[in-house]
Amino acid sequence: MADSPSSRSAAPGPERLDLAASSVDITRQICDIDSVSGTEKRLADAIEASLADAAHLELIRHGNCVVARTRLGRAQRVVIAGHIDTVPVNANLPTRFETVEGHDYLWGRGTVDMKAGVAVQLKLAAELAEPRVDVTWMWYDNEEVSSELNGLGLLAADRPDLFEGDFAILGEPSNGQVEGGCNGTLRIELRTRGLRAHSARAWVGDNAIHKLGPVLDTLAAYVPREVEVEGLVYREGLNAVGISGGVAGNVIPDEAMVQINYRFAPSRSVAEATAHMHELFPDYEILVVDAAEGARPGLDAPIARNFVAAVGAEPRPKYGWTDVARFSALGIPAVNFGPGNPLKAHADDERVPLKQITDGERALRAWLSGH
Repeated sequence: MADSPSSRSAAPGPERLDLAASSVDITRQICDIDSVSGTEKRLADAIEASLADAAHLELIRHGNCVVARTRLGRAQRVVIAGHIDTVPVNANLPTRFETVEGHDYLWGRGTVDMKAGVAVQLKLAAELAEPRVDVTWMWYDNEEVSSELNGLGLLAADRPDLFEGDFAILGEPSNGQVEGGCNGTLRIELRTRGLRAHSARAWVGDNAIHKLGPVLDTLAAYVPREVEVEGLVYREGLNAVGISGGVAGNVIPDEAMVQINYRFAPSRSVAEATAHMHELFPDYEILVVDAAEGARPGLDAPIARNFVAAVGAEPRPKYGWTDVARFSALGIPAVNFGPGNPLKAHADDERVPLKQITDGERALRAWLSGH
């Protein structure tokens, strides 16, 4: 006999986050929801469910991106974004509190990159019903993997209207400081060609691996530039990040490849960075396999200067590439601002200082509320 309606239990709805808790506790809640890139649905569902009753927010779901925005008719709009995915877990969940040299930390995957920043954003999104500017909050998936999967990029392609704004803040870890813009990145494969032969008669062959010698010498001797862009000094980097070649232990190889990563200041375009590689290695076969434009700081915009003043620290350059470049490409000045030391991102002992979480919340709350 079928169960009667009264005897059937209702299907459980999505879990909810306690956004009335402290930003430290919210960080722990969302970190303990494992969301390695590609598995973000559970956390995205929890975020959406937790904000569903916030009458001051319009909620939009796009795949595993959740967008929440105010519609108050303010003169300016700020976009505040953070990714909800992490690199793979390595015995560093669930989270735990620990004290190191007198400082209190939350330890675990995602605490730095970048769920502490997301936790601050979620708490403020829920609580600030009347910010002094309109705010579009964005939480997106697949930041830690290939660019074509990036949820922010897919959202921009499908819903460019959601990216209308005068300023953007990305919650990437920045030690609670403002980091303007970001370097661009270029990855190339440089190949050499030779002729196979038996290694016992090497003189009839042409060793492709040996031809990489001058390339490696150039890389080892290269002095990266330090480039000032709008008052911030960006450090470039040029490095071999992979090498391959060889056929067998008794064969002279006819092909070899070195993979090179160039991190270039935002004063250069991808085309200019690529041209620089051809200048350095004019006689070699070069294939561009990955490229992303950098982002200029944009700190000359009045709203950006106002934010920097509210945080109360000298802005710094962002050496790595981040999604601020996506906002910059749309003409929106953008900065990185979030708790956590970037050097601890992806580390097995990833941990964030509790004080940086609470200080970041306090600064962003004060700026958005106007006091």
